[in-house]
Amino acid sequence: MKLIFLGPPGAGKGTLALRAVDILKVQQISTGSIFRAAVAAGSPLGLKVKAIMDAGKLVDDETTIALVKERLAMDDVQKGYILDGFPRTIPQAEALASFSTVDKVVNFDIPDSGVLERLGGRRVCRKCGYNFHVIFNKPSKEGICDTCGGEIYTREDDKPEAIQKRLEVYRAQTEPLIDFYRKKGLLVDIDARPLVDEIVIEFKKVLGV
Repeated sequence: MKLIFLGPPGAGKGTLALRAVDILKVQQISTGSIFRAAVAAGSPLGLKVKAIMDAGKLVDDETTIALVKERLAMDDVQKGYILDGFPRTIPQAEALASFSTVDKVVNFDIPDSGVLERLGGRRVCRKCGYNFHVIFNKPSKEGICDTCGGEIYTREDDKPEAIQKRLEVYRAQTEPLIDFYRKKGLLVDIDARPLVDEIVIEFKKVLGV
C-alpha cells in the first residue's frame, strides 16, 4: 500500500507512521531521511543538497522531487511506502503523480488549539533527546530526564510564537493538498486528537487492514 501522511506539525504523523510501518510492513520515507542518505552517499544530488543546507537554505522543489523519485525507484518500496513530509506543495504533488501512483492520502486532522497544547507542552532532554510532555508524559522529577538524568528544556520551535509561524506556513503551503487529494477521491480524514492507540484503531478501520 502506497500512502501519503498529511497533517499540521504536532498532529503526531511521525509517531503514527512508525505504528503504520509495523502494521503494513512498508518503508516510512521522509524528506529529511532522504536528504541525509543522499548527503552520506556523496551522490551528485547529495552534494547539491549538502551545499544548499550548508548555506542555510531550503532544498528547492526540483532537487527534492528528483531525490524522492530516485528513492521510490528502489526495490524496498515497490510493495508500498508511507510518505511523511512530501509532497508539501501542489507542484510537488503533481510531480509525484508523474512517477508513482498513491493508493490513499491520510489526513490527520487536529485544530490549532490541539497543536499548541501538544507542541507547547513538549519538553526534550538536552542529553539523550527523549520527549516528555507537561500533561501527557511528565518526568518523575521536574526538569530531569528519567532515562539519562539530563536537563529537560523547551526547544525554540516549541515556543508559542514559533508554533504559530509553523502553522501559518503549513496553512499556506500544505493545507491546499487536502482539497487537491479530496477531489481525486484519495483522501481519508482521521481525527488526530485521541490517544495514539485509538488513532491506530481508526487508521486500520478506514484502510481496511
